[in-house]
Amino acid sequence: MTVAVLVLSVVAGATGAADAPLAGKNEVRSAIFAGGCFWCIEADFEKLPGVVAVQSGYTAGRTVNPTYEQVSAGSTGHTEAVRVSYDPQKVSYAQLVEYFWRHIDPTVKNRQFCDVGSQYRSGIYWQNEGERRIAESSRNALLASGKLPRIETEIMAASAFYPAEEYHQDYYRKNPIRYAYYRQGCGRDARVQQIWGSG
Repeated sequence: MTVAVLVLSVVAGATGAADAPLAGKNEVRSAIFAGGCFWCIEADFEKLPGVVAVQSGYTAGRTVNPTYEQVSAGSTGHTEAVRVSYDPQKVSYAQLVEYFWRHIDPTVKNRQFCDVGSQYRSGIYWQNEGERRIAESSRNALLASGKLPRIETEIMAASAFYPAEEYHQDYYRKNPIRYAYYRQGCGRDARVQQIWGSG
């Protein structure tokens, strides 16, 4: 059994409110993740079928309405994050969590790839008990699989999410050359492939 199948089979029994029957056909839900540079994790999630939109921002900190300069200085307690809007008829919260793991390095604390500091820590920020159970079951299944030596990604109740400045939104589309240079230079994809393989 692959790690992906193992994780999804474990979380399937822990969906709870996060993947409960829909109240309406056009319902869109949100999920909050932090995976290092929000330019990159935003671009990754926007490739996933069922994702409607992704917004870069800041969460899990102390300062109200922080600026990029404040967050990047590491003084606000926030981490760069994304709010993923998704159609639960096309992709489940459990699938979002599984996808998230495979686009970060969960084994490091207070950094992701070339970016160092608590403002680049990884996290899953649950908004209800169903999401908490899914996230924790997914983490536990990964640890039990032996695929990873440890997981440093924090799993916490969601707090205020502050959208980042407009120039950060869809940065990879607005500045494709600069973005590609940053992503390659940071070694993100090489490290992800080293951890998870190409499959």
